[in-house]
Amino acid sequence: MEGDVVVFLGPTLPRAEAAEILEAVYLPPAEQGSVVRAVRAYRPRAIVLVDGSFGKVPAVRHKEILWALANGIPVFGAASMGAIRAAELAVVGMQGHGFVYRWYSLTPLADDDEVAVAMSPPELGAEALSEALINIRFTLRQAVRCRILCKQEQRALEVLARGTHFVDRSYARLLADGRSVLPRGSNAALERLADWLPSNVIDRKREDAVGLLTRLARREPGLLDEGGKGRPFRLTEAWACDLDAAGLWGDDIAPP
Repeated sequence: MEGDVVVFLGPTLPRAEAAEILEAVYLPPAEQGSVVRAVRAYRPRAIVLVDGSFGKVPAVRHKEILWALANGIPVFGAASMGAIRAAELAVVGMQGHGFVYRWYSLTPLADDDEVAVAMSPPELGAEALSEALINIRFTLRQAVRCRILCKQEQRALEVLARGTHFVDRSYARLLADGRSVLPRGSNAALERLADWLPSNVIDRKREDAVGLLTRLARREPGLLDEGGKGRPFRLTEAWACDLDAAGLWGDDIAPP
């Protein structure tokens, strides 16, 4: 409905759980053109970008976020693709939230694949099929604090996780690779880790998404003030061609 908050959500947080936190229009992970379609269909009060698609489809464009901001629609980002875009566009009014956003803001040349996961098709719920590297790294560091691993074992496992393609990252794969690669003296630590993991995994992406939705549900004063209205918006030929090819060109695309 017109005036609702629109949230692009997928593997980071189950939609049913998100809906218990914030009443909103929930859409599948954003891709190129998703923001334009959402603005036209819902005339939203705000847009929240958590998850995005990439690889098989073009990722959500910076330009369409700038266009939404220029039309006075606040745009928020957190946890995954939303954290990356918010870090890139904070200077022009996109609002980021959470640790992952702050980390990307403060880490030049940080890899996008820190938050990338494989996911099922949107028709099947866009559920996570692998584990995010940033979550694995936080979990391994917690394992050191809990004396499950030593620092050398933590670093070796981080190297293994980073060297694994994002679609194949999982704790089961990490443990199996660790048993094959790490010295035999680490076997006991890996067994402790296997027993410890089920109830101690850290999911920073989920925590950030929950935190942002909770903030919006509380209706903090000023949080939903107009985003970037009044900021200059320059229509580029490249984006115009993208829109035309996708059948999204319209009179409303002209600079406000």
